[in-house]
Amino acid sequence: MAFPRPTILALALLALAAPARAEDLRIGLITPPPHQWTRSANHLAAELSAETDGRLNLAVFPSGQLGNEAQMLQQLQSGALDLAFLTVGELSNRDENFGILTAPFLVDTAEQAAQLLEGPTASALQDNLGALGLHGLGYGMAGMRIVLLSKPLEEGGTVAGRKIRTVPLTQELDFWTRAGAAPTPLPLPELFDAYTNGQIDGMQLDFEGTFNNRFHDYSAVVLDTEHMIFPMVAVASARKWQSYSEEDRALITRLVAAETAQIREAYPQIDADYRAKLVGAGATVVKAGPEIFGDAVTTWYEAWRQKTPLLIQLETEAKALREQE
Repeated sequence: MAFPRPTILALALLALAAPARAEDLRIGLITPPPHQWTRSANHLAAELSAETDGRLNLAVFPSGQLGNEAQMLQQLQSGALDLAFLTVGELSNRDENFGILTAPFLVDTAEQAAQLLEGPTASALQDNLGALGLHGLGYGMAGMRIVLLSKPLEEGGTVAGRKIRTVPLTQELDFWTRAGAAPTPLPLPELFDAYTNGQIDGMQLDFEGTFNNRFHDYSAVVLDTEHMIFPMVAVASARKWQSYSEEDRALITRLVAAETAQIREAYPQIDADYRAKLVGAGATVVKAGPEIFGDAVTTWYEAWRQKTPLLIQLETEAKALREQE
């Protein structure tokens, strides 16, 4: 018995009734699972799945599972990776303008840091990402930078002569060199062993990382300098971005903007909470200012205003924020 062939209308109705094909996206980070950036990435994944009824699935790869930031940047450029939360370190090594966001003592508080990252200079700087094969989706941040030393700092002393762990960011390395220290870039997973075995005798970190990794147990002093912002840039692969529908681009933009805003809003309290935890744990937490860096702050600004004139514009915004308080 012959069966009737389906009509074009029937086929069209079946196609409309069929569920949309799921698409798997990936986001890479260097932070461990407990870190705020990773928690935010997981929340982003849940929101993206919920708003698309599972059509867009975002797999989160924390702790550098996809490689270091240089490797993830290459994956983004090739389209092998969809999204990432990147520090400005790798970006500034390709475009020095991104390093202005880590200028020393640019702001006084984490609240001001969050506002500065929402400002016109930082926002406009995202336009430079296109030349790197990236599409900018907003800024987050980690805690304000502090300094840990394994040996005490004499009254009136500076960090000169100390071997300090940093990230491989040109402006940061230059700052520590000007301070007379020996900046030593190390990835976070190697930091504990390097500190406890004396390979380095200090580090630049934040209150959150200090407490969670128990670095204070091996530190003579925790210097509450809050001397630098540590920005994060949420990015998409420019190549993959063009393959998404206009509706999906709008959705991802909105959801990532919400997550980065939440991160910026959260960190002032995160800093305060972890500082209190360190004090409660018996750590020697001492407030310190630019004087521990000798003349490094002054000479750094003199040099980098020439190299990256956009810094002057950012300083003007930061000054206005400080004067509001």
